[in-house]
Amino acid sequence: MRSAIGVAVGRAVQWLLRVRGGKGSGAPGLVTNRIAPALLPRVLASFPQGLVVVSGTAGKSTTTKMVAGLLRAHGMRVFTNSSTANLPQGITSAVLDQGDWRGRVDADIAVLEMDEAFGALMSSTFEARVVTLTNINLDDIARFESSDRVTRLLTAIALRARSAVVLNADDASLEIVAASLTEAAPGVSIRRFGVSADVMATHPQGLGSVRTAKERLGEGLGTRVETVSGRDAVIDIGGSRQEVTLPARGVHFAVDAAAAFETARAVMGDAFDASLAASTLSTLDPVFGRGETVEIAGQQIECVLVQNTASFQLNIDALRPGLERVFVGIGDEEEDTSWLWTVRTHALGRVDIVAGPKADAMANRLAYDGVPFDAVDVDLIRGFEAFLALPAPSTGVKTVVFTSRSMRKIRGHYGLTSEEVKKAGIR
Repeated sequence: MRSAIGVAVGRAVQWLLRVRGGKGSGAPGLVTNRIAPALLPRVLASFPQGLVVVSGTAGKSTTTKMVAGLLRAHGMRVFTNSSTANLPQGITSAVLDQGDWRGRVDADIAVLEMDEAFGALMSSTFEARVVTLTNINLDDIARFESSDRVTRLLTAIALRARSAVVLNADDASLEIVAASLTEAAPGVSIRRFGVSADVMATHPQGLGSVRTAKERLGEGLGTRVETVSGRDAVIDIGGSRQEVTLPARGVHFAVDAAAAFETARAVMGDAFDASLAASTLSTLDPVFGRGETVEIAGQQIECVLVQNTASFQLNIDALRPGLERVFVGIGDEEEDTSWLWTVRTHALGRVDIVAGPKADAMANRLAYDGVPFDAVDVDLIRGFEAFLALPAPSTGVKTVVFTSRSMRKIRGHYGLTSEEVKKAGIR
């Protein structure tokens, strides 16, 4: 009865928010969790094929979407949460969307993205068939003060796995998690994904991990990214080399794909089809804001979301300096803009317009690196409209690099919500 009441009230809040134009995904779930605190643990334990949890600093949303797509291609009915809805209330909101009036979800398996801290906090309420950990990078040090603390949080999540834990072999901090599992959960298999020595050689500063492992993953020992060029990658999946088209350009998306392949292998076992997986992943759309191309004011705009040092660096490294028109929008997520100085901005080549509340700080960083820019505007929308007025680039589309708050403001101004993008079929 409490579950039914909680679902009813949560759905009423959902309806009210939508009528009023609200975009928050967590409030309905928060209300439901307070009324029916036993609902979410019950749902997480209800799937016949179990629960897959994806956590870590970066790449959670993309990896989760990829895993869900791969399992569906193999015939499984999948329940999953939307991008960034990775707190308990966000997961419960997904239950409200996809479940019945009592919160029961008709699916074979759940694939859920979980925040590192809240995943650890929830760990006593669920058991997972597979846990996948993407990385531990500098963004989490800013949030949690210590990579060691993040390691402990992710270890708590990993210890809830009953079949397998899938780890990034290039992140030395995750080897601490592996050691803890070997001692505390000897029956759980440890599986790995990573990049080849050739791929790592093109990124001498590493791929965003706080500590980069000294050795690369051996051939055939998991899933390994062999080559990456733009959106094209070759990935060795347990000895089967597959050509893949990534949802967006950049080596970090190839790493997410490797994580997803190895996770799907852990779930499917001998039923996993590498060729089917590669062809399926090649047709997946990018996660909202992560390298997708949308139409704004009649123009094709590539959206590149940067949330921390690693994502900023890896995303701009994938650009073609001097061949694209570039807009950089920096919001006021943090008063301290010193993190911008940890990004080597030379890869941008040049920038047409820098805009947003922290535009001056970004422009200062560009100037220090000798990257030319044409205009600076602290008014984000005014600066973006000036960017739209510029002629199209000689090749490709206009590229917008923005932080999360700038992304939300631009999308809100032009009425581009994730649901509207989906309905319009815009990629």
